[in-house]
Amino acid sequence: MNIQRIHHVAYRCNDAKETVEWYQKVLNMKFQLAIAENEVPSTKAPDPYMHVFLDAGNGNVLAFFEIPNSPPMGRDQNTPAWVQHIAFEVASLEELVEAKEHIQSLGIDVIGPVEHTIFQSIYFFDPNGHRLELAANTAKPGMLDELERVAPAMIEEWSVTKKAPQHAAWLHDGSFESKS
Repeated sequence: MNIQRIHHVAYRCNDAKETVEWYQKVLNMKFQLAIAENEVPSTKAPDPYMHVFLDAGNGNVLAFFEIPNSPPMGRDQNTPAWVQHIAFEVASLEELVEAKEHIQSLGIDVIGPVEHTIFQSIYFFDPNGHRLELAANTAKPGMLDELERVAPAMIEEWSVTKKAPQHAAWLHDGSFESKS
């Protein structure tokens, strides 16, 4: 098997029209298509839905389902709100700052930019309660290669200790030295 890319990622929304309009206005996403059915094709359950698809850039598609006959949306109360999120990449720090200003001008609360060493991010919520992140890459040469190199050791250590391994402590202490 050779995965080509993510075809689409789908989330639930409260109101399909409101969601489409919000993503168009706030993130400038193009509304690609809508699929509506009265029966779920995979299960044959009689459950009407509206499935909308938005262009998230470079062939990436963000989709939402409005399912009016289901109980109201909720979230996993055992998972902190910051964990589950959708992150989108922007081209530069300048674009990240401009996006923050635009989003705040629409009355939306924004956290950040937050420094992650290899990127900076801003965070905010859509009208459905989904946490969104915009990120601008800032990695110096060699940083991503080093993170890839230590990833297997980090996951092994984590699986045993459930404590943050220190293989990439330079992400937080500024001690990275390029090997190139």
